[in-house]
Order: sequence, then C-alpha cells, then structure tokens
Amino acid sequence: MRSPLFYAKILLFGEYGIIKDSKGLAIPYNSFKGSLLKSDVMDDVQKESHTHLSVFVNFLKTIDSQLVQFRFDEIEKDLQEGMYFDSSIPRGYGVGSSGAIVAAIYDKYAEDKITVLENLTRDKLLKLKTIFGTMESYFHGTSSGLDPLNSYLSIPILINSKTDLEATGIPSQKEGKGAVFLIDSEQVGETAPMVEIFMEKMKNEGFRNMIKEEFAKYTDASIHDFLKGDVNSLLQNVKQLSKVALSNFKPMIPQKMQGIWQKGLETDDYYMKLCGSGGGGYFLGFTENYEKTQKILKNFKLELVYRF
Repeated sequence: MRSPLFYAKILLFGEYGIIKDSKGLAIPYNSFKGSLLKSDVMDDVQKESHTHLSVFVNFLKTIDSQLVQFRFDEIEKDLQEGMYFDSSIPRGYGVGSSGAIVAAIYDKYAEDKITVLENLTRDKLLKLKTIFGTMESYFHGTSSGLDPLNSYLSIPILINSKTDLEATGIPSQKEGKGAVFLIDSEQVGETAPMVEIFMEKMKNEGFRNMIKEEFAKYTDASIHDFLKGDVNSLLQNVKQLSKVALSNFKPMIPQKMQGIWQKGLETDDYYMKLCGSGGGGYFLGFTENYEKTQKILKNFKLELVYRF
C-alpha cells in the first residue's frame, strides 16, 4: 500500500495570534512529505512510527463518533500487516509533521469524509478544522487543526478568525532577488510548553494589549501585502513584526538565534519571525536579496520557500 503524499505546511503569518483570533496564512511546503506504507520487515525508524501509530489509533477511539467515525477494523488489519508513516518532515520543527499523519489517517480511514474535490464551503472547512484539531490534540494537547487542514487540502488557507477561513490563492513566484526562507536552529522545539508560556503571558494585560495593538496589526498588514504582491510594504510590516516578536517572545527564540535576529533588524538585510510555536526547529526569514543573505548566514542551513 502507499497512501497519497501529504505535504508539510508553513504558517507564514499568524503564529500565536490565531489562538486569539487575528489573521493567519498557511501554505503547503512540498519539500517535505509523508505517506502511509506497509512493510513485512521494519527497521528501527519504521518500528517506532508503527508503535506511535498504534497508540494514536487508540486515542482516535476516544473521539466522539458524532464528530467523526473511522473504519477501525481496516486500521487494525493494516497495523497488523506492518503499517507505518514514512515521512521526510522533521519532527519538532514547526512544519507540520503531526499534521501530515492526521491528514493521512483521515483520508484513508474516515467514514463520510469531506474530500478535496467537492465544493469547499466555509462550513465544510470549519468542520474539517474541528475534526483535525480534535485528532491532532493527541500530539500537542491542544490544536487549531490548521496544520492537518493545510496538509490535507494542499492549498493555501487564509484564516480570518477562528470561525472564518477560506482557501486562497497566492501570487505566482517570480525570479526576483527577494525570498521567504527557513532557517534551521538545529534544535527541536516542543509545541505544548511554548503554547503554555504564551497562555501564561496572556494573563498580563500589557501583553494582551501588545498582541491586539501591535502583533495582530502587523500580522494582518503582512498578510494583506503578501496576497497583493506588495513586496516593499510587506518587508516594512515584517520588520515591525520581527521587532515585536524579538521584544515579547524571547522564550520562543533560542539564544543562538537572537543575535542573528537582531543583526537582521539592524542591517535591514533580512528580517526573521517565528515559524509556528518556536522554541526550536525552523524560523522564517524574509529578504529582498536572498543571495546576499545566504552569504551573511552561511553558518546556518537555509531552505528556500518562496521567491519574489
């Protein structure tokens, strides 16, 4: 068996803000992918994946059948025949490794599934997001459901609020000098503790005001600029977003990344932001001259996401 491929995702904008109803924009990232496979003889990595899948399936049995039903007899049979999730998506890197697993299981085993081919109304998108959020809570404690939704549909998703999301188009990539890229922090991040820190900070009125008046404002403006293809305005808004994040999200930014983050702001060569919950994994960079930035950040591993 080989299930369809499910891709990684990148939350370009909206990290943490979407928890509190600001906008978000998530795009598929096809450089990393995964699919369900079977093997008679599994190596250690495949065995580990197989074990994780078995425990995950036990969790799925606890989900309210009013929300979603699975063909558990089929899943159990496939598990007995050596099913595992074959994935190149790095775990703990903020690019949706658990989201791809959720999407693959839903796609193969859900009863009455909502398919990519039908007319995806807002109600259907919202239902999928709710199902996926419930399924993915196994991995993170809580989940917006956005990562699996993006992986399942493999199209950009614009989040207007928790209850208003839509499939969207993004401008075609150009052969320009500018780029959006990933920077590898070379350490794994854990989503749940980072979200816990954020929720604790949200008890502070000053922090809440900052999220509403600065973080959400620059996030929404950046999304508007990105979708319109207004690069100059986009970079200015991302710069402000980068400043706000460095000042207010220090626990989510590893020490080794804080120096290059600050350097980008000082030189205007590039601007950095969180990619997902932070704490490790990948961070996002925006630059109007990718080749120059590659030389400046030659000690870091960069991955190209989008050209403009």
